[in-house]
Amino acid sequence: MSKIMDAAEGIARRVFGDEALRTKAPGPDASFLGLRATAGYAKSPLQWMRYLRDTYGDVAETQVLGRPWFLVSHPDDIEWVLVKNAKKMKRDAYIDILERTLGKGLLTADGELWKRQRKLMSQAFTPKRIATYADAMTAVSDRGCHWHDGMTVDLHAEMSRVTMEVVSAVLFGTGIGAEEVRTVSEAMEVINGFYANSPEAIFKVPEWVPTPTNRSMNAAVKRIDGVLFDIIGKRRRSKEKHDDLLGTLLAAVDDDGSAMTDQQLRDEAITLFLAGHETTALTLGYTLMLVAKYPDVERRLMEELDTVLGGRLPTAEDSKNLPYTRQVLEEAMRLYPPAWTTGREVAEEIEVRGFTLPVGAQVLTSQWIVHRDPRFFPDPEAFDPDRFEKSKAKDRPKYAYFPFGGGPRVCIGNHFAMMEAILILAIAMQRYHFELLPDQELKLAPSVTLRPKKGVRAVVKHRRRKPAVVSAA
Repeated sequence: MSKIMDAAEGIARRVFGDEALRTKAPGPDASFLGLRATAGYAKSPLQWMRYLRDTYGDVAETQVLGRPWFLVSHPDDIEWVLVKNAKKMKRDAYIDILERTLGKGLLTADGELWKRQRKLMSQAFTPKRIATYADAMTAVSDRGCHWHDGMTVDLHAEMSRVTMEVVSAVLFGTGIGAEEVRTVSEAMEVINGFYANSPEAIFKVPEWVPTPTNRSMNAAVKRIDGVLFDIIGKRRRSKEKHDDLLGTLLAAVDDDGSAMTDQQLRDEAITLFLAGHETTALTLGYTLMLVAKYPDVERRLMEELDTVLGGRLPTAEDSKNLPYTRQVLEEAMRLYPPAWTTGREVAEEIEVRGFTLPVGAQVLTSQWIVHRDPRFFPDPEAFDPDRFEKSKAKDRPKYAYFPFGGGPRVCIGNHFAMMEAILILAIAMQRYHFELLPDQELKLAPSVTLRPKKGVRAVVKHRRRKPAVVSAA
């Protein structure tokens, strides 16, 4: 009987094609090669994904420009895709556009190149190495977190400035000056704006098409390349050992003794600039915004900082002893995940909940959707850091919360980023209270990251520390 069924299936596939026979997931009408879905996604990806999940369930299927797209929204299914079937997945198709900036860095590489780069990069992100970066993080943040009393600032812009200075110091040590940091920072703003707002990025317009946006983007990449290749060249010629991230990458060797080329070092360095500073800046900006809205959270946060630090600068060891500070950051990343969606492309057919995901299909798993699911986070719109108290967090499915992605391609710098965020938040909050300007509407601009479209403005107030009690004895 099985032979008859196999023969019948073979005939049907030849007549109707594989697509007609596979078990499709529920979803909207995919007529006109998915142009309606494409327009919906381009207009408002967050609303579009929520509509798919709410209307069609945890596995929803549509078409975008003639290619099947799946939105997978249950933690168990996300783990099935990202972890248990990782070998049947490759990076998503949209990543191609990032190669304009990142080249073949860890975020954009795939296959054997990705495996090699991941192995080499991991030598710079061991727990021991990450701890050595803390002093530079603290010293730069100490200088960078200074504002005048009563000054109005854009929280995102200020955190972007501080984290850019931090990642520059950690990556290059004394090998990069203030003028070079400013050049890279200004160029990165152009690049971030390109990915956030331009049709050229959404529709992957070739870089040689001479639109004003393309020309501006190409010039920004050229300026960054000038800085990075100059630093790498000087470091190659120097006989000194440097205890910074670039020094670790220069010394990293594969099993066969080969090291990274200048181009690979450049690609990884710019990847760290884009992913390393942008995501941490967003986390800190949203955290300061939320803390300003929730006085009880701010009070508890300050009690912990006062108890553990007492006004002094934090260290790497302190970052392990500030559990509520960590919870505040984790809850901010739940509500406003800097990486708001994680994509994969199906390289080998798999099934999810009985639905067939064919080769070439794009699979989206959205932190924005899952992190706000009331099944896993009751009252999901509320800011409640107690959700991440250990006894509560252990009862949730693992992939109900995945701000750094998951599986083999999980963010290699996740522990680096968390330590950096804790140190900067501790320094800023010990010194200042932030009062949000009234009547601000937070509008989000989801692209590579989840940016605030118009920033978040606040008035800075100096904290008045209580004088120390001196014993009469």
